[in-house]
Amino acid sequence: MAPSPDHPPGQRPVSPPDPERPPDGVRPPDPVTAPGSVTPGGPIRFARMAGSSIASRDAAVWVTDFLNAAYFRRPGADRDVDDLRLAFSILTTYWYRRQSPRRLRVTDLRAFHAAYGRRRFDTEGADRGLLTRQQLLDGAADLIGDWFPYAYADDARRGWGIAFPTVEERAAYDPGRRMAVARLGPLTAESAPPERQTWHTYPPVEMPSVEGVVAALSRPETWPDYASEIGRFTPLRAGGLAGQTFEIDVAGGTEAGFPVFVRGYVTITRLVTGEDPAGLREYFDELESGLARYGEDEPRAVPEGGEPVLGFDLTTHKGHFMGAGHNRLILYTYDGRPWVRAAGTWDPMPWHLERSYRVAGRTAQHAFWGEGGVPQLSMLHQVALRAA
Repeated sequence: MAPSPDHPPGQRPVSPPDPERPPDGVRPPDPVTAPGSVTPGGPIRFARMAGSSIASRDAAVWVTDFLNAAYFRRPGADRDVDDLRLAFSILTTYWYRRQSPRRLRVTDLRAFHAAYGRRRFDTEGADRGLLTRQQLLDGAADLIGDWFPYAYADDARRGWGIAFPTVEERAAYDPGRRMAVARLGPLTAESAPPERQTWHTYPPVEMPSVEGVVAALSRPETWPDYASEIGRFTPLRAGGLAGQTFEIDVAGGTEAGFPVFVRGYVTITRLVTGEDPAGLREYFDELESGLARYGEDEPRAVPEGGEPVLGFDLTTHKGHFMGAGHNRLILYTYDGRPWVRAAGTWDPMPWHLERSYRVAGRTAQHAFWGEGGVPQLSMLHQVALRAA
């Protein structure tokens, strides 16, 4: 895809001194063993947001091992990000089809071992301990039902990261089932003085057509189809974009084959389209003004001569791995071509979040939103590929 003008590489967000940071020489409390008096939203809540909402802590080891076998421990040249999406779909579909709405537990390992154990010793298509795509599908047929491989391949029978045996069952799905096991705290929009906030834009990603990307983004149940190696959005409410809440699962350490998963929640709190020209113009004027006043050498969100098409805010909930703030996804056209980019506004991070972000989060966050142009890491590149 052709590069766009006036889009320099993203700048590293800078957090001003934070009064919540422990003094020099004072060791921060361990997130797992710290006393329960730590306020919600601090290290305790952050530790509790590890992994996926559908898996309990005692399932973390075998769930991660399954994802490693399906994707993360494969040699780089053998990785296909849709195999990772398939593995997540197997886990999610298995969870959904259980009679009980509880999370996956260590006791569920027995069923997965029965379906995949012997296949992981078959070295004809992959190294020992790994799983090929065909082995993933064959095992899912044993684990879930022989309809699964066909349903997963059928857009009409796949949604919310789940494969359904029939179109009718997909239509009857209630996203509240997953909301019930989520840890959804209150909304936490940024509240610090604007001059202390981080205002940042990520590089834009070219899309094949305005119509294609609008159709893709306007159906939240398809967002798991755009998951990348390092992140995925799963909707938790029925309906379209307005008011939709997403669980975000992100992974650090994927390049080394040792993924560490954490999740957060965001809700779309503002949505503007061409159906409200005044609202669309106001939204983008506010964004450009904020970037110009408070960003550090940030480019315009929409280059001069570009035309805004759509924008929405993704506001964090308490416990989000980036702290308090909101990200935006915007769609615009420039020189006759459509582009999507993310633009975020964040409060200074508390010490326990900034430490994690500095060590592992920053690179993944930027790659997820398109910096570096690596399709398997970027959700926006996956949208472009699916919308083509």
